[in-house]
Amino acid sequence: MDKVIVGLGETLWDMLPDGKKIGGAPANFAYHISQFGLDGYAVSALGNDELGDELSDILNDKQLHHVMPRVDFPTGTVQVKLDNDGIPVYEIKQNVAWDNIPFTDDMKQLALHTRAVCFGSLAQRSPVSRATIARFIDTVPNGESQLKIFDINLRQNFYTTEVIDESLRRCNVLKINDEELEVISKLYAVRGGTQEERCRLLLNRYSLKIVILTCGVKGSYVFTPEETSFIETPQVEVADTVGAGDSFTATFCAALINGKSFTKAHQLAVEVSAFVCTQQGAMPQLPETLRNRMAKSI
Repeated sequence: MDKVIVGLGETLWDMLPDGKKIGGAPANFAYHISQFGLDGYAVSALGNDELGDELSDILNDKQLHHVMPRVDFPTGTVQVKLDNDGIPVYEIKQNVAWDNIPFTDDMKQLALHTRAVCFGSLAQRSPVSRATIARFIDTVPNGESQLKIFDINLRQNFYTTEVIDESLRRCNVLKINDEELEVISKLYAVRGGTQEERCRLLLNRYSLKIVILTCGVKGSYVFTPEETSFIETPQVEVADTVGAGDSFTATFCAALINGKSFTKAHQLAVEVSAFVCTQQGAMPQLPETLRNRMAKSI
């Protein structure tokens, strides 16, 4: 179990214009991890309802490992509308199952064998799930090879400075987009400076291994204490961007675990997320050519 990779937090239904699709950043992350042959686990909670049954069935159909206790709250849903550029706009329902994730013995055992975990700020909007996420991350071993990835994922007003600060102290990898960087800069009263300077400020302040900054069509950066990588975003015909960022994070994580350098991991992450943008929904099957890139020296 030395390659167990966990997506921790919200699991839900994205209610898209063409019908509902399974979603939530942690489940998207775990699904894409599993496409590269690693043991991806989605950890969340489901309601005792028909939507919960359907969601569990789909996870089983996709052969995605999951630890999702049933709770007496409705399974989460998000109304998703796409703007003229295919960018999703979300209406996130509150007081749902993933707001009430209990910390179970199964979760404790999974955390003890976790090589990497990815979590965000959204599922920490409620005290119950916030406490569970903190306990899980704190139970994951602190070995040099362990990755604790904070994919900040700011949504609506479901975050606080305290949640962000505590999450940054628990993680060793931060993934943030350019819009979120502006929000964080205001919260922390960081005035002026380039994007790189502000990312490096976070890198140093929280003693992080890596900061990933995605800027949509403008490209993406990976910063370490010693190096910087920038890659332009490929031009593709966009179907929608739902789940593209999660596929980026998953691919980058899987590549590092498979021994690739952070620059090679960055390149593959860019290519995978570009492909996901050409597909509808957050969990398309990756073509064999991309999956095989993980095993090759690139």
